Amino acid sequence: MSLIKFPPVATRTSHELRSALPHAPQTIEETGLPTTFLVELIAKTMFQLGLTRLTELSVQLGLAGAVVESVCQFMRREAMLEIARRGQHEADIQFDLTQAGRARAADWLTRSSYIGAAPVPLDVYTERVNAQTVVGLAITAQQVHGAFADLVVPEHLLDLLGTAVNSGRPMLLYGAPGSGKTYLAQHLSRLVAGPIAIPHAIIVHGEVIRIFDAQCHRALAPDAAPRAALDNRARPDARWLLCERPCVVAGGELTLEMLDLSFDGRAGYYEAPPHVKANNGLFIVDDLGRQVITPRELMNRWVVPMERRHDHLMLRTGAKFSIPFDMVLVFSSNLRPDQLDDAAFLRRLGHKIAVEPLSPPHYAKVFENACRAEGIAYDPIAFIELLRLYQAPQGRELLACYPRDLLHLIASRARYLGVAAELSAPLIDWAWQAYFGKEAPIGSAPETGSRS
Repeated sequence: MSLIKFPPVATRTSHELRSALPHAPQTIEETGLPTTFLVELIAKTMFQLGLTRLTELSVQLGLAGAVVESVCQFMRREAMLEIARRGQHEADIQFDLTQAGRARAADWLTRSSYIGAAPVPLDVYTERVNAQTVVGLAITAQQVHGAFADLVVPEHLLDLLGTAVNSGRPMLLYGAPGSGKTYLAQHLSRLVAGPIAIPHAIIVHGEVIRIFDAQCHRALAPDAAPRAALDNRARPDARWLLCERPCVVAGGELTLEMLDLSFDGRAGYYEAPPHVKANNGLFIVDDLGRQVITPRELMNRWVVPMERRHDHLMLRTGAKFSIPFDMVLVFSSNLRPDQLDDAAFLRRLGHKIAVEPLSPPHYAKVFENACRAEGIAYDPIAFIELLRLYQAPQGRELLACYPRDLLHLIASRARYLGVAAELSAPLIDWAWQAYFGKEAPIGSAPETGSRS
């Protein structure tokens, strides 16, 4: 899985960003977590940290100081916690586990080594995902053309993409390898940009499931500023991170097992599957038809999520639960729709969009942009010669990937030779042969050798 990073569409104030996060709970009841779970989490944290202040525990657990203090008072009454050092202020008091507390913490760590921000209950997570849904966003033609203004995309294709995102239904982008399907799919994240709240983890039937993943989520702000006092009533809930809407890509490595919860037996907690991490964002299944699983198997797994917008997952105990399936789902394939050979799958794809070779004017613009990116002066005469002497004789279609790849080879070759990177005939010829191999012009007779 991978994270696609693009600059934010607009600059937002700190107040606007923080308003997207839930308010910090001020009591144990407001956290939605059992006291016993919080006791275990604090005990395991202190087992690792040793002498600990309330403010340090508050930061580690992402909970308000008042909540942590309430749990610690309970632990003192249960003889699991004691005051080790006193300071001039209440915030300077250091706590330590008693011998009984350390024994119980060690036992809890053998069952689950999860230490970090306290998880969020499943129902709270579900409510938040529904509130910041990506489905049904009102995206206008003006917004689409503005978001793609720096890219070379035919106008009719932009209109198809914008309409598909607006519909909220899955889409299929298909075309020849190198036509730019994946590139376009990834840039659809520009249309669904904006701040959302993503929890570090959720809790389901007492089991912890990690949601936030630095490989899939781009945090917009630090977890939370260190607490200077125990009063956090004005602070956002630090169990959540403010992130851009995710754009997660799964390629040929995708398997059915990856679409279920992954339990780490040594750590004792779960990792959410990639489509859960993509909630409220974009999920791209790249190179459809080339995975280990067939489109039919993928369809059978996702038929309910695609139609009802929720998925069913199962814990190792056998307990099943429902979780939101809220994303712009994009399939990219080199195969035509009729080659996928699954009528049920195709029927559930709301949009089937062909990404075709570029027109000559668009191809020239892509080439010029690629020259700029590689620091090579654009020469329109050299470009025309490239089309006339290489592209046309070999019947190569004007695919969007060629300019970038060829110019990168030219720049690399020039650096190796210690010469200026330019659209000279020797460098163009070398790059073409390196990229495509030594191919005879179309229509030429193959070489024949004598038989002995």
